[in-house]
Amino acid sequence: MSSINLKLLSKKYSNEKKILDDISFNIKDKEFLVLLGPSGCGKSTLLRMIAGIEDIDKGEVYIGDVCVNEVEPKDRGVAMVFQNYALYPHMTVYENMAYGLKIKKVKKPERDERIKSAAEILQIDSLLNRFPSQLSGGQKQRVAIGRAIVKEPEVFLMDEPLSNLDAKLRNEMRIEIKKLHERLNSTFIYVTHDQVEAVTLGDRIAIMADGKFKQIGTPMEILDYPVDMFVANFISTPPINYLNAVLVDHHGQAFIDIDGVLLETGLPIELINENPKVIAGIRPEHCLIEEKKEDTLEMEVAFTEIIGTDVLLHLIYKDLNFIVKKSFDRIYSKGEKLNVGIIASKLNVFNIRTQKNLRYFV
Repeated sequence: MSSINLKLLSKKYSNEKKILDDISFNIKDKEFLVLLGPSGCGKSTLLRMIAGIEDIDKGEVYIGDVCVNEVEPKDRGVAMVFQNYALYPHMTVYENMAYGLKIKKVKKPERDERIKSAAEILQIDSLLNRFPSQLSGGQKQRVAIGRAIVKEPEVFLMDEPLSNLDAKLRNEMRIEIKKLHERLNSTFIYVTHDQVEAVTLGDRIAIMADGKFKQIGTPMEILDYPVDMFVANFISTPPINYLNAVLVDHHGQAFIDIDGVLLETGLPIELINENPKVIAGIRPEHCLIEEKKEDTLEMEVAFTEIIGTDVLLHLIYKDLNFIVKKSFDRIYSKGEKLNVGIIASKLNVFNIRTQKNLRYFV
């Protein structure tokens, strides 16, 4: 079993506020969990506490059924991959991958077999006699991952492993890491501040802020129903659109009124009195360009971005910026007027005061 159970973990440095504040969470056996959040939110600290290289002020870490608080890092059955590769410059690729196995007194024939197998998986078998200075960034990262693989850990811990790579290499390595998880059938915990990595890789995503989990769910759950505006903002590329609106009673149902456009919300009718004024959250991909004017908002084109087969329409609505993402079908001119429709089933409704998403809680 390589499940991980965190119970009320806390961490504080000197007189600072808590880096981690009573974190509790269960990571399933063989799951790929992504810890996503801004710099300083505590995600790397949490990873190091699981690995055993950061002291725990309060709480417990279980790997399988065993509390590992007092277990040495080398005996926890985990392997960690860092963003800076952490390769020994005076050792060859082979020697870097073999070092941890030597420490564990794994015999040479078995060392050779493990290294050969990992090198073939990562396509670095032709690099085993090279030194780190002779490798590209992508090759160094593969070696760092290979060094983790040969330990045959129950759990892989990855701390922003792709952040030092260029965009093309990051895309390639994301695919390789996903394949690696499927092939090794191990538990992966992956730290990043990059939402694209999180959505691409994670079975589930745990979004962190200020030492706490804001929301935990599958990528689609978080994209469709962010718990609040922080999460909606953090996991949205292009940025989510916001418009002021009101909740109204329309034939006994709760509708949202956005400047005269009425959209069904599916919310309980009782919420209208509690939340008369709200904020409508609309992702760019959940908008439509319509021929008709009914149930649409008229907006003006400011500029466009063509991204592959898609186009981002940057529009102006009542002095607000508004983005629509759609398939590229034609050239849109600056100043052109467009009728923008909104997919009601994808709409999120936020309380103005608390910024909580009303649709998340029903």
